[in-house]
Amino acid sequence: MITKLDLPHSFVAEPVEKRIGLVLLATDHMSELDFARAFPLDRVGIYANRVAYENPTTPANLGKMLPRIKEAAELILPEEKLDVLYYSCTSASVVLGDEQVRRLLVEAKPEAKVITPVSALLEALQTLSAKKISLLTPYLPETSAPIEAFLEIEGYKVCKHTCLGIADDRVMARLDRETLLNAAQMAVDPQSDVLFISCTALPVAALIPELEHLTGKRVVTSNHAAIWSAWHGLGLPFDDAVMAQRAVRSASERHLALTA
Repeated sequence: MITKLDLPHSFVAEPVEKRIGLVLLATDHMSELDFARAFPLDRVGIYANRVAYENPTTPANLGKMLPRIKEAAELILPEEKLDVLYYSCTSASVVLGDEQVRRLLVEAKPEAKVITPVSALLEALQTLSAKKISLLTPYLPETSAPIEAFLEIEGYKVCKHTCLGIADDRVMARLDRETLLNAAQMAVDPQSDVLFISCTALPVAALIPELEHLTGKRVVTSNHAAIWSAWHGLGLPFDDAVMAQRAVRSASERHLALTA
């Protein structure tokens, strides 16, 4: 026998104060982890949906995602608002055209601050007053080349461009700490202002303080830049107790924090 309670219901305004939506490749191992580690989950909900995607990571395969992006974004808490919406693929943002990707995201969630790795990178480079870039990617050369071309079109000088020649983003996510540190050191040009490590699949965001120490350069990664852009978009204070617990450790993080 079931008893239906005759009980008045009261409600909170929302289950959580702020909401971030992530549109991910089906094969993405890292983006959810990077965002979950960065935000206070008692205040910020992180909700993800995935886009069908098959390796290898080539311009042709990346291009197949375009018709799937809007629907994937719409299915994140359908008919409800997000504060931030992030499409997490750097190479696809460039190959598909960042303006086109952003348009689809805005159509899906018009109230959200829309972020791509490309828009977040440009925001970070401007904030860091960087003009000369050392570029490191995990991609095949044909996938890496459009990243350099995009940066140069945007007015940045790519002093040195290095790629690891990996075709599968699931393999990129398994690169170990020693490999990433060695690659970063080899990728730096002394004349550059910043080392940009492209790709949301790489397990590199947590290594930024160590990378900056080893290279002597400010280091920005795709997810690192997006996390800071999202933090700004949520309006969370940088003197928040949770932020203090996480510690603003790297030079680029300190600068971005102080220029919110």
